Amino acid sequence: MPATQLSSRQFRSPQIYTELSDLLSNLPKAADAALIGDVLAECATPGETLIVGVTGSVASGKSTFCTSIADHLRSTMRIETVSTDGFLLPNSELAARGLLLRKGYPESYDANLLSGTLQRARWGAVRAPGYSHTTYDRAADLDRTIDRPDILLVEGLGLSPTGKQRDPSAFLDLLIYIDAKEQDLETWFVRRFMSFWSEAETNPSSFYARFRTMTETEADVFARQVWAGINLPNLREHIVPARQHADLLITKSANHDMRLAIPAFRGNA
Repeated sequence: MPATQLSSRQFRSPQIYTELSDLLSNLPKAADAALIGDVLAECATPGETLIVGVTGSVASGKSTFCTSIADHLRSTMRIETVSTDGFLLPNSELAARGLLLRKGYPESYDANLLSGTLQRARWGAVRAPGYSHTTYDRAADLDRTIDRPDILLVEGLGLSPTGKQRDPSAFLDLLIYIDAKEQDLETWFVRRFMSFWSEAETNPSSFYARFRTMTETEADVFARQVWAGINLPNLREHIVPARQHADLLITKSANHDMRLAIPAFRGNA
């Protein structure tokens, strides 16, 4: 591993990398959340908080993946999951800055708040800002207190290393990247969009209610335009670069089967 890879993580212990390398060398290529959860449990140190970032494209299944890991480990460890969605700037501020159509891009996040929260999470209780997937905005009533769990899973965008001061990625112990073909990601994104669009028919408070004036065909076309115009450029420019810094690289097939892959830097280590 290049020296810059280790030095980019301010709190990371070299022992974690050694343990992870040993574990990966003996793991089967086929993977699931339970297997990854067991790996993280082995890397955790009693009395300390292991902070694990989970990133990848929009619609790659990050939230589901983290929920499955937490469910698998919760009977034996204290596990918390935090989404970086809560660290997006409020919609009102994004609108004032002209960034509503760049939501999910690096500049749409409060990076200082995210970095500070991750840093303080090691030493005591912290408040994690909430986010509503009904209104697609910050929601103070969904804020939670995170109090030094054994493992803190931080899932979402905004975790790609940028090299800037107080980069959120520097406060992670480990980074997991969920990879998939662009065509599959588009399919999953459109499928999810259409599911929310359908549910909005009976939920006028849903963010997707604004799209109910569209026919099903029009909504499908619009979803593909959003993917091509916003999410795909963000993936290529700002999300994929995190793949080369990942400690665990998980590839997903079209049917969501997962396999462990050796990150590129490991092959050169």
